[in-house]
Formats: sequence, C-alpha cells, structure tokens
Amino acid sequence: MDSLPWLTGFAPIHSAQITHLILGSFPSETSLARQQYYGHAQNQFWRLMGAILDEPLSAMDYPARTETLLAHRVGVWDVYSGCERSGSLDSAIRQGQLNPLSMLFERSPHLRYVAFNGKAAAKAGQGHIAVNIETRTLPSSSPAYTLSFDKKLQQWQAFFDLQHG
Repeated sequence: MDSLPWLTGFAPIHSAQITHLILGSFPSETSLARQQYYGHAQNQFWRLMGAILDEPLSAMDYPARTETLLAHRVGVWDVYSGCERSGSLDSAIRQGQLNPLSMLFERSPHLRYVAFNGKAAAKAGQGHIAVNIETRTLPSSSPAYTLSFDKKLQQWQAFFDLQHG
C-alpha cells in the first residue's frame, strides 16, 4: 500500500481571554488549500457561529471572522496537529498526531468550556482536556453529517448558553 501524504494543520485561533474553545478533528482538503478553518463552503461552522453570536460571519472575510470570534472570547483549534489522510473524512485519518492541548489550556486562564465539533474530535481529544473544563460533543458542522441546520444550531446554542447557567 502506498503511503499517504503527511498533512499539517493550523495554529489555533486563540487569545488569553477565550472562555469557549471549539475543537475540530483536522481541516478538510478544501480548508487546507485555503489555509482557513472551516473553509469548505458547505461546512456550516461559520453559519452556526454567526447565528449564535449574532454576527454576519458568513459575509466577512476570514481575518474578520477570526477577529470576531476572539472578540466574543471564542477560540478554535483541532485535536490533531497532523496526520496522514486521503480525502477529507475523519474516518480516513491515519497516524494522527495530537496538538499540545495542555499548552493551550495553560495559556487560557479564562477557558471553561470545550466543545468537540463532532464525535471523531471527541473520541480523539476527550482524554486530553484539563479537569476544570466542561466539555460537550456537538453535532459536526460538516456537510457529511446530515442533521438539519436548526437541530445543529439548537445543540450548539446550548453549549454557548453555559456561560449564563
């Protein structure tokens, strides 16, 4: 069997002020090509976050999107820093190398909530979350996960409501 190419993910969208962190598994082929988190037009991440934060994220350019997330104290990263994979499906990830999540937690004194964007991210990352952080597994924003947008939004919104509960 031919070896697969080694792929490298992105640095986190982070500031020391974040209270919520969304952890995906690993960027899609389209995201890697565009060098943007959730860069595939069919991925619902930016639409979900725009609805939750009441910001027109989908209409913004990428730098404005990331600045807006940080202004709302929301960070983004992936569980894996690199892997071998053919295509974009999480099930195709091989030899996944974990990001140093504990380092990010140390640099995030206000971080209290981590959401996994889908079950694959949760399976890989759950055992690496600091004990003082509450976690949730959210329905994947990927178009491959066919739950309706409204049902995804309901669960994602509940995660962000934690800060008020």
